[in-house]
Amino acid sequence: MTEVVGSGTKSAEDMTREQAAEAMRRIFDGDPYPTTLGAFWLANRWKHNTPEELAAFTDEMCERAEYATPDADPVDCGANYDGKGRTAILGVAAGVVAAGAGTPVVAHSGDRTPTQKQDVYKHVLDELGVATELTPRDSAAMVDETGVGFYYQPAFNPAVADLFDARDRMGVRTFVNTVETLANPAGASVHLGSFYHLAFAKKVVETFAESAFHDLDRVVMFQGMEGYDDIRPGYTKVADWSATGGFDDYEIETAAYGMDFAEEDLQVDDVAEDSARLTREVVAGDRTDHWYDAVALNAAVRIYARDDADSLDSALDAARAAVDDGSAAAVLDDLRAF
Repeated sequence: MTEVVGSGTKSAEDMTREQAAEAMRRIFDGDPYPTTLGAFWLANRWKHNTPEELAAFTDEMCERAEYATPDADPVDCGANYDGKGRTAILGVAAGVVAAGAGTPVVAHSGDRTPTQKQDVYKHVLDELGVATELTPRDSAAMVDETGVGFYYQPAFNPAVADLFDARDRMGVRTFVNTVETLANPAGASVHLGSFYHLAFAKKVVETFAESAFHDLDRVVMFQGMEGYDDIRPGYTKVADWSATGGFDDYEIETAAYGMDFAEEDLQVDDVAEDSARLTREVVAGDRTDHWYDAVALNAAVRIYARDDADSLDSALDAARAAVDDGSAAAVLDDLRAF
């Protein structure tokens, strides 16, 4: 397969679905010699994978993952696993607020994933005193009992977790960094993700469509801060696909919601510690500044993605109400007590 994809950026061929699936099976089985595996990963990075190839990789991964589906149908948040290093992670607070408004949310991540090895959902939750290294069954119970759930990659997706050392030695991202975010361990019908370019968002949508394992109702992707699933201040491009309405793209402008702050206003010194502190302060109703606005908007996107509000405006109203009436604080209390 390296011969197929590795001849050059212009002459490389795409793999068939069967070839891509066989390659992924061999990777998970530990068959390739390390040099061959590195060459294959790097060649795919140069070539750019097709949705058919990514779907084959994804399905092979999903066959090995352990799924635990909660009774609630949450929004699946599979942000980039290699994390953020400059701005606060808003997704934990946003998930808590969304749950307070009646929209269950699931996040999943590993721990210091190559290549960036920066802070992710797990590290913010750890700082909050929330249990993170759970079995998939307990993660599903967490969703049903609190409205928010966290699935830990080594527990539900050990086949990918076992690739850590090989990925660490690569020094650059591989297609595994994309595929792992599509695991959807709670079997949710809505996926919320992020992208660097709109073309990549379309590719993810097409990957889900090509997947024999997944059958989603909606995929919402946006150009988040540091590639993460946090709406950026100012202008954010959104890609929105539904099984009934097809593909659409539009913009979210924070100024249209009376929010006047820039990305540098969301920078922090210690991403995990400061994100946890801000989560506590926002959901407790102790802040009415730009942090409150940023969390409310990100919660609104989750509420809207699940069709629990008919517009982003009404979703934003619901998010703010969940903070103001104490519902979000109650969710965080439940989450920490679980």
